[in-house]
Amino acid sequence: MARVLLVEDEITVLILAESVVQGLGHSTYSAGSVVQALALLDDPGEIDLLFTDIRLPEGDLGGFEVAEQARRKNPNLKVLYTTGDTITDGMKVMFVAGGEMLPKPYTAPELAAAIARLLPDE
Repeated sequence: MARVLLVEDEITVLILAESVVQGLGHSTYSAGSVVQALALLDDPGEIDLLFTDIRLPEGDLGGFEVAEQARRKNPNLKVLYTTGDTITDGMKVMFVAGGEMLPKPYTAPELAAAIARLLPDE
């Protein structure tokens, strides 16, 4: 069982993601903001997968920054990004190494498949 940190400011999207991840047998930690996400990353329990929206309500800080800070704490952390925005080449260069993108809107099977790709041994 993996530990997954979900960072999403839209509550209905967060609830869907939690349901899918927990249905796969993983434990979830949820954050609705960058501040909450960074606080959860400071806890001693290691996170195996970060699933983060790129656009978060803090303005200048978002999913890219959460992923960078999380990777500093855990270099082996898997990262799955999501956004409803069009993905540009400029955005892709900001992904942490090995990070993947799941465009919004996504379905439960699409999320499950992305998690299975990133956590094949779980």
